Amino acid sequence: MKKIRVGIIGAGRIGKIHTDNLLKLSQVEVVAVSDLFAGEELMAWAAERGIDQVVQDSQVLIANPDIDAVFICSSTDTHVPLIKQAAKAGKHIFCEKPVSMDITQTEEALECVRQAGVQLQIGFNRRFDHNFKRVRDHVQNGTIGDPHIVKITSRDPNPPHPDYIKVSGGIFMDMMIHDFDMARFVTGSEVEEVYAQGNVLINPVFAEHGDVDTAIVTLRFANGALGVIDNSRQAVYGYDQRVEVFGSKGSVAVTNDHPNTAEISTAEGITRDKPLHFFLERYNAAYILETQMFIDSLVNGHALPVEGFDGLQAERIALAAKFSRELQRPVKINEISELLSQQSVAQ
Repeated sequence: MKKIRVGIIGAGRIGKIHTDNLLKLSQVEVVAVSDLFAGEELMAWAAERGIDQVVQDSQVLIANPDIDAVFICSSTDTHVPLIKQAAKAGKHIFCEKPVSMDITQTEEALECVRQAGVQLQIGFNRRFDHNFKRVRDHVQNGTIGDPHIVKITSRDPNPPHPDYIKVSGGIFMDMMIHDFDMARFVTGSEVEEVYAQGNVLINPVFAEHGDVDTAIVTLRFANGALGVIDNSRQAVYGYDQRVEVFGSKGSVAVTNDHPNTAEISTAEGITRDKPLHFFLERYNAAYILETQMFIDSLVNGHALPVEGFDGLQAERIALAAKFSRELQRPVKINEISELLSQQSVAQ
């Protein structure tokens, strides 16, 4: 069996998760890890996993002829240059979302990938969740008829650290971008128009960085369906992840995953455990499956389940939402180029 030799760029939390998932696959050999802050601790972590090469410079990894594919798990501002460099070096690429905060840069990166003839998968791991995939399957199979209304709820248990907030790109690009991709995924239709509203209701630090911590976005799809997404940076009861699609023949909905299904009924009331605490627990199986499918695509020549175009479309929706909140009006996706041009002139 052909083995895919992989290099990991960025050994933070998500990079380590992908590494451990890759090491479970018989078709994979993790050759090297690069991280700007690589030191004794990372070297020890890698040695425990049989990874001999740990470097600070990602260029060393990209130039390594023994590496077939790279996982880009570093900060978002590094994604575009790393994608370009890896593509030119003939490496297949798995890149965490978003590709960038600038759709022009994203388009340039995707064109570089196209010209190089390599594969690029974007890390929209929620597509691989067992619940959400079921929603998609029922919509595609016609179980609920034509989709009319899509509702997506995504609420984190705790706000991110203030240092992260200032570089996150904002709630639409950092958090809700997953939901924008999910809206496209479950409906199979493109978003044509968005209307976004947001406020700071949790912590004033968000306002200090021009961001909000609570937001609602309405969507209008090309197939005529309507959608609504709500996000909050803090749900005191845990990680809240729900999707519903209502259609002409019925509806399909999925609720939160829980540690167990036990429900306790007493004279005082009915109780159950809170939802799984955060994304690492909630989407653990999804992270494993997205990694497996990327490697399977490279080994067997299958189409990638999430391509660069999907990343670009989600970024376009996120940018339209950002413009919508600033302009306080609905924004069409096909307006973005003109709005960017106007913004550039104003600056």
